This record gives sequence, structure tokens and C-alpha cells, in this order.
Amino acid sequence: MTIRNYGLMLKELYQELLKLETEEEVELFLEDLCTIKELESMSQRLTAAKMLLDGKTYNEIVEETEISSATLARVSKCVRYGKGGYKNILSKPKK
Repeated sequence: MTIRNYGLMLKELYQELLKLETEEEVELFLEDLCTIKELESMSQRLTAAKMLLDGKTYNEIVEETEISSATLARVSKCVRYGKGGYKNILSKPKK
């Protein structure tokens, strides 16, 4: 796969995600798209990001989520220096 094709496919994924309107639609799509392990990892990372933004310690986060220290370090780096994706999604009100 070329970088160009990857970029086009990724853009298509983003566009398809924007079509989802309800929690049920998101759930059905993600369960078809991802493995259980992938969903677990994504939810674990999101929970860790929320806990970091809430001021929780690394030890508290690891204990509650069972996330690896390496993954937590990556999430922490993204929360602090990333493009703002975690902060953006976590600041939006629930529908």
C-alpha cells in the first residue's frame, strides 16, 4: 500500500465515522470494524486520558485501567503535546 492510498483510505474512514448519529450506530460499526482487543485498547486509552486530565496519578491509572506503563506514557505524551484530540473529545457534552 502506498502512502497516498493509505491517506485516501484514512480520509474515507473519517468521512464514514462522521455519518454515525447514535451510540448504537457507533457500537455496531466499531464492533464490525475492530477486534475486541482493539476496542479494549482504545477504551483503555480514552479512560487513561480522562484520568490524566482529571489529575490522577500514573499509579492510580494503572491500577484502575490495567494499562501498560508504556501505553500510559504514550497517552500522557499525546494529552500534553499532541494535537488535542483527547482534550477535544473529552470536553464535548454527552449526547
